Amino acid sequence: MKENYAVVVEDLWFKYVASKDYVLRGVNLKVKPGEFVVIMGPSGCGKSTLAYTLNGIIPHVFKGEFKGKVIVNGLNTLEHTVSELATHVGMVFQNPEAQIVTMTVIEELSFGPENLGLPRDEIERRIREVVKVARLEGKEYRPTVSLSGGEKQALAIASVLALRPSILVLDEVTSMLDPIGTELVSEMVVKLNKEYGLTIIAIDHRVEWAAEYADRIVIMDEGQILGEGKPEEVFSSPDLVRKIGFRAPQVSELAYELIDRGLSVKKIPISLSEAVETYSKLIDMIMKGEWRPLKNEK
Repeated sequence: MKENYAVVVEDLWFKYVASKDYVLRGVNLKVKPGEFVVIMGPSGCGKSTLAYTLNGIIPHVFKGEFKGKVIVNGLNTLEHTVSELATHVGMVFQNPEAQIVTMTVIEELSFGPENLGLPRDEIERRIREVVKVARLEGKEYRPTVSLSGGEKQALAIASVLALRPSILVLDEVTSMLDPIGTELVSEMVVKLNKEYGLTIIAIDHRVEWAAEYADRIVIMDEGQILGEGKPEEVFSSPDLVRKIGFRAPQVSELAYELIDRGLSVKKIPISLSEAVETYSKLIDMIMKGEWRPLKNEK
């Protein structure tokens, strides 16, 4: 039986008009409906460019040399406009102020559905739904400039959700937020995936968050995908992590250091709860004199 995918990227190459080299080089990626995928890698490796291809911004707005194929919900992005794709793929950027275009919260939430020509009662129904998801109840008539950074990003996400996309693409959405705003947006994103079943593709540098919530982590470098898998699979490979130069969870980095020093760590932890279990056992073994350096193992 043929497997269904929300996103299919096939042998994708892209070079901006002003670029000498390709920014994306033979990228292949498949994402299942309802999957939570986090794309990670060093700055400038092509993560955001890949994200822009998923809703048609590339090549319809940002021009360049485009080779390959991007299919979202069965639609070839080359054959559909950005506005057509917006009802399938919602895109949220780093800076919410660059995405918010109206004066009040309710105007922002109405903007997209009104442009779709939806009936007033349908627009109001959608606004009630997304306001609840974004925790903006009671703030519908507030000026957007009065919102906190986290509330502005929640509003940006909610305004995209009002178009009812099934795929949400997030480009470093917490990078400009303080810890409170980051927590608000992070909880919202996880809820959209776990409770509402949205497909989430997030470009994010927060490895602890990705390790805890992502179904799959995709590692990019120099315009290519170098590795992917479940968080425990990706971070169990110190060589891959160090080769690319992005940070693993701190509890995993401790395991890497212990291995470098000759201590046998059978399972590299990726979360705090796993770390407590793993390192408690190791400490107990050390105290009892039962641990053996890797170099002495056969």
